[in-house]
Amino acid sequence: MSVESIHDAYEAGERPCPVEVALNAIGGKWKGVILYKLLSGCHRFSELKRKLPRVTQRMLTLQLRALEADGLISRTIYPEVPPRVEYRLTELGESLEPVIQMLMDWGRLYEEACDIDR
Repeated sequence: MSVESIHDAYEAGERPCPVEVALNAIGGKWKGVILYKLLSGCHRFSELKRKLPRVTQRMLTLQLRALEADGLISRTIYPEVPPRVEYRLTELGESLEPVIQMLMDWGRLYEEACDIDR
């Protein structure tokens, strides 16, 4: 399928727009923040929870599962007592680094432009 025919399919509504596809994978209140935290390397669930104090444990679990299902993070369970679970970016997840950095930069500009103090 040529680029032009793919574009025509998007315009006709026969295929989802790539922006829609991307936002489905990384959109929502917490997914981008989780991905940002994982850019620094592997984290245990409890570490992520500490770094994201405003997210509930249930929501963090749901978002991690969704990111894993979308192939952006991997989850490793170690057979210990208590079980140790670690999360890290996959190669596909790591490819989002420039996008996440651009979102950080834009977020700072937006905060300044709107005089947001959150």
